[in-house]
Amino acid sequence: MNPLVELHAFGQSFWYDNIRRKLLQDGTLARLIAEDGLRGMTSNPSIFEKAIGGSDDYDNQMKHLAAEGADTTAVYEALAIADIQAACDLFATLYVASERGDGYVSLEVSPYLARDTEGTVVEARRLFTAVNRPNLMIKVPATPQGIPAIRQLIGEGINVNVTLMFSMAHYEAVANAYIDGLRHLAAAGGDLRKVASVASFFVSRVDSAVDAQLEKMDVPAANGLMGKTAVANSKVVYQRFKELFHGPGFADLAAGGAAVQRLLWASTSTKNPNYSPTMYVDELIGPQTVSTIPPNTVDAFRAHGRVANTLEQDVPAAQAVLAGLAELGIDLAAVTEQLQVEGVDAFAHSFGQLMDTISAKRSAL
Repeated sequence: MNPLVELHAFGQSFWYDNIRRKLLQDGTLARLIAEDGLRGMTSNPSIFEKAIGGSDDYDNQMKHLAAEGADTTAVYEALAIADIQAACDLFATLYVASERGDGYVSLEVSPYLARDTEGTVVEARRLFTAVNRPNLMIKVPATPQGIPAIRQLIGEGINVNVTLMFSMAHYEAVANAYIDGLRHLAAAGGDLRKVASVASFFVSRVDSAVDAQLEKMDVPAANGLMGKTAVANSKVVYQRFKELFHGPGFADLAAGGAAVQRLLWASTSTKNPNYSPTMYVDELIGPQTVSTIPPNTVDAFRAHGRVANTLEQDVPAAQAVLAGLAELGIDLAAVTEQLQVEGVDAFAHSFGQLMDTISAKRSAL
């Protein structure tokens, strides 16, 4: 049995952390859906930069856009929207068959707006209208300015993939924004069944940051915690997810047709070559979750992934890992706040590179 397909039997959806026009046109994405049980797709500026800058897939459309006088930003949006629409259409059957449970494709608002609430809302509305597909999710970062934007967008019935979450504090703010947004939507007479959201919780970057501190200590207690923080952090957050979405505070919304805001495990490729390439997929399998997996990790998990309900195994041990970090003087809250800042800056840098790539190609063409 294909481990990727087996994930769904344990309540987890596999989404592809990649997009490129060739994948949409040559049957690759269709095969992933049919043979590997793929149930969604995510994109970000880094992915588009590699796709557009590293291939000639987009050259013909870019020539036409350049001839029409489109500027760099307009070229990017036209290319990205065309890809997102095509991907949404390939997932449309699954979206309907799953009763809006899966089949989503994500498109990110400009990273330059990560600290601009109103700008994020305006751009999210515009992109949602431009793509014009019910299975589109707009990606919004979980920054302090992003939280009220998430609440507003959910209240308007716009699907949101919340990104750049690293901590329990980030998660609780995002979950509460989703719940508050649903209440606004219900009060306005909106259909709760037609809006969906995932909370993208980043994994491998947490280990990279914490392991760097543990390595400098070079003591047995620190060495024993190497490579354990990210999974522990995620498992504890999942317990909070269950409290929030399977408790009395969400019961009336669920009765009205609202879906839970699933946790999505992001950044699931291992950065440390000493760790199993499938570690962050293997260890975080559980009900009502999504694992978004990049191409190399997809291949590795297909070949030798281990499928079990691991997300709820050894939760006390996960709590002990986090307690052990505190005993060593590692402030996980500070680490994760810094990771969010760095994540915003990294996406903005990638977006800048993407614009430079498009500008250079546009001129050349």
